[in-house]
Formats: sequence, structure tokens, C-alpha cells
Amino acid sequence: MKNIEAVIFDWAGTTVDYGCFAPVRAFIEVFEEYGISPTIYETREPMGMLKWDHIKTMMSMPRINDIWKEKYKRNFTDIDIDEMHEKFSEKLMGILHNYAEPKPFTIETVSKLREKNIKIGSTTGYTDDMMSIVTKVAKENGYEPDCWFSPTSTNNVGRPYPFMIFKNLEYLKVKSIKNVIKVGDTVSDILEGKNSGVITIGVIEGSSELALTEDEFKNLSNEERCLKVEAVKQRYKNAGADFIINNLQELITLIDNLNK
Repeated sequence: MKNIEAVIFDWAGTTVDYGCFAPVRAFIEVFEEYGISPTIYETREPMGMLKWDHIKTMMSMPRINDIWKEKYKRNFTDIDIDEMHEKFSEKLMGILHNYAEPKPFTIETVSKLREKNIKIGSTTGYTDDMMSIVTKVAKENGYEPDCWFSPTSTNNVGRPYPFMIFKNLEYLKVKSIKNVIKVGDTVSDILEGKNSGVITIGVIEGSSELALTEDEFKNLSNEERCLKVEAVKQRYKNAGADFIINNLQELITLIDNLNK
């Protein structure tokens, strides 16, 4: 039996920005400026990490690294990552306001959690500057957690490290990590939850792992949907997720079962 005290949500792909498309667009545009065309899979694989770390992870991928060395006749450096991250930030800041609308079931689920006196925290791979845009638009559309922490508040150490979750636990005055749930839409989210010792849940619909718009998901055949959903489930399981839900609507039932 549990006594769930708090739920800590991710942002893009979990509570806002169905499919997590804002950073994908910005990452691809930046790499294309350097003559590299990353695939959607390469772009999304590190999703959820601090964005500087995300770019470095992509640059370290064998195919991308080979293209870089062939084109520039040298290995990339942290200075290159800094330059790419600056370009990425500029691009993302210019479009974030269009990608902060709450996903289906976010507002209703948070309302039901509050009725149960469950606190609402959040972590993100965005920086504080990026979150100043996202939180403003989300609030205007009805979603506002009790707190949020980005890697800016943890000396730029993001996922999979647990420090943003620890910041949430301190702020929310949670009594035990055993009574905390982390919900996210990427492998990095799952690892962050596992590394902090909390109950960790992966959400499928609208996730970065699924990588589909709402219309694209709805228009899948039953066979296609089953195959894609199963693939996401497997990645979450491999990362160590304690539970997997289709959407946030299922979170309430899961919590009720844990509390019994």
C-alpha cells in the first residue's frame, strides 16, 4: 500500500506539446546549417536531456560524427557544441510559444490529483529561459504545476541525473521518495526517475518516443498502432519503467490502485 504524496511530470511530450515537436524542429534545422541531415530517430534518441548534452550526444553518434569529420577534417569540440547550442536556443525560443498547449487529459488529471491533495511538481530538459515561455503559455491554457525545475537550477546537470527531482522533493516537502511518482515520455525521463528512487511511469500517446502528431496517431490502422505502441512500451521497459500508461487519464486509476 502506498500513500502517493506527489506526482512529478515532464513537460514537452508529457503534459504539453503533443509529440514533442518543438525541439525536434530546432535540432534538425541547426544540424542542417552545418551540412548534416539527422534522421528523426537520431534527433529523438537523446530527448529529455539538457539540450547542450543532447547536441553533444547527437554529434557523438557514429554516422553524424563521420559526416562531421569528412566535412570539417577534424573532431568536434565543446566550442562547436556551444556554438550549435546557441543557434538551437535562438531557434527554439522563437517557436516555443506555438508548442506549449496542454496535451489531452493534462488539465483534468491535474485537477483530480489536487482533489486528492497530491502535489504537482515537474522537471524538464529546457532551460529557465525556455521555460519562461512554456510556463506562461501553459498557464494561460489552464496548466500550472506547484513548481518546476530545469537544469539551470542544478548547475546545468540534467537527466538522467536525479537532481531536478530532488529539488522538487525539497520544495514540495515530500516525506518519502516511496510516495512519489515521476511521469515522462522519454527514456531519459525513466532513467531520471529510476536514479532518484521514485515510482517511474512512461506515457505513450503524444510522447517523443511515439513521435506522432495527434492526427497521425488517430489515423493509424489498428495493426500499425499496436506495433508502434508496443515498440514504445519495450523501450520504457528496457529503461526500467515501473508502469506504462497510454495517456494521463489512466494515471488516476493507477494511483488509486497503488493507494489501496
